[in-house]
Amino acid sequence: MNIKKVGMTALAASLVSMSAHAGEMTISGAASVAVGGYSAEELNAGTTFSMGNQFTVSGSGELDNGLNIALSFQLDETDSVNPFDDHSITISSDELGSIKFSGHGGSSAVSSMDATAAGDIWDGFDGVRGGVTGLTHGMSGGTDNNIFYTAPTLMDGVSIYGHYNPQGSQAESETGIGINYTGIEGLTLKYAQSDENTGTTTTSGDQTAWHVSYAIGPVTLAATQADYDMDAASNDKEISSYSIAYTVSDEISVSYGTEALDDGNTSSDAEYSALVASYTAGGMTLTAKLEEAENIDGSTNSNADFEYWTVSAAFAF
Repeated sequence: MNIKKVGMTALAASLVSMSAHAGEMTISGAASVAVGGYSAEELNAGTTFSMGNQFTVSGSGELDNGLNIALSFQLDETDSVNPFDDHSITISSDELGSIKFSGHGGSSAVSSMDATAAGDIWDGFDGVRGGVTGLTHGMSGGTDNNIFYTAPTLMDGVSIYGHYNPQGSQAESETGIGINYTGIEGLTLKYAQSDENTGTTTTSGDQTAWHVSYAIGPVTLAATQADYDMDAASNDKEISSYSIAYTVSDEISVSYGTEALDDGNTSSDAEYSALVASYTAGGMTLTAKLEEAENIDGSTNSNADFEYWTVSAAFAF
């Protein structure tokens, strides 16, 4: 949602040093409010309210040599020390492809797939009463000070991309490569592999992930899996996910998804599910969500099972 367009000619010209042209930056964000709460055995977390607290300043333009330059800065109120969150500059052309330099919030080949098929349900329970911390270096995360490259179109429906994450003396540099295929209507296939170098042998290794989704009429089916093969088998992780979404009408949609997280350090898989319904009308979207989590600490203890509910409203104006 565009909140306001602000002409920032001087700022754009100074930030994009490669251009001598004036530019316009756009401020965008989300007006939203939500209420929700957790419940479990011997746990009453109460009801909490929250609202959107981020906005992004972005802009782009074309140079005389045909290169396209895009700049983006996200401001996040939750970080009082460094309010600049995700920020990047992207250089692209039809012949070059695109090169994205991320100071913060960059993507690896694996994390560029974004969330699991069910939308990272585990993340909402991450760390709750000893909950498994999930995919610390997983599909939902990004890396700072890295380079992400997307190759020019080689053939219709196929895109190839990769990343390079220099880590200096902390650890060896990380690289990864992935491929997307959308050549059949309604079908999306993704596969990617990335290095995982933490500077510690037992937690270093590699990641692989795949994504399959197919939309037919109002129904979309999706499945994902990510594997984390570390040098120490006890640190291996695997998360698999499935979802089905149904668009009832232009205003109403519902979805149901599941996730299972196999952690090498635990005896039982953590399991998650979510039912989501949304209604959109007149620039307002209302969303209701019911989530369940079992064995989130990797045990079968009854106090390792949780429920979470939330109702949110987002406004576009």
